[in-house]
Amino acid sequence: MLTPGTPLPPATLDATIAALADPARRQVVDLLKAGPRRAGEIAEEAGMSGPAMSRHLRQLRRAHLIVEERVEEDARVKLYRLAPERFEELQGWLEEVRAFWTGSLGALKAHAETKAGKRRK
Repeated sequence: MLTPGTPLPPATLDATIAALADPARRQVVDLLKAGPRRAGEIAEEAGMSGPAMSRHLRQLRRAHLIVEERVEEDARVKLYRLAPERFEELQGWLEEVRAFWTGSLGALKAHAETKAGKRRK
């Protein structure tokens, strides 16, 4: 994972956004916000077949948006949970974009006000 303040590499950003572009995968993220779940539980709640859910979970794992964990009591059971680090990295990138646009819009506003003021004279 990247350290805080480190920009997301383009390939990482692309993989993250591509994984979240699919509505079914965003639904998985929404379901996992409540806590770790088994793949079967996620599939059932999403109204999806097991194989289809498996493909979505694989994409989310590859993008490092979720983590697969084994349950100590039964090694056959896998739980999926959100990986907060990647979401924090994505949030950092979005904050950079927001700051850029806030600054750009502020500069545009100042420029427009300057032009309007000159026309009034």
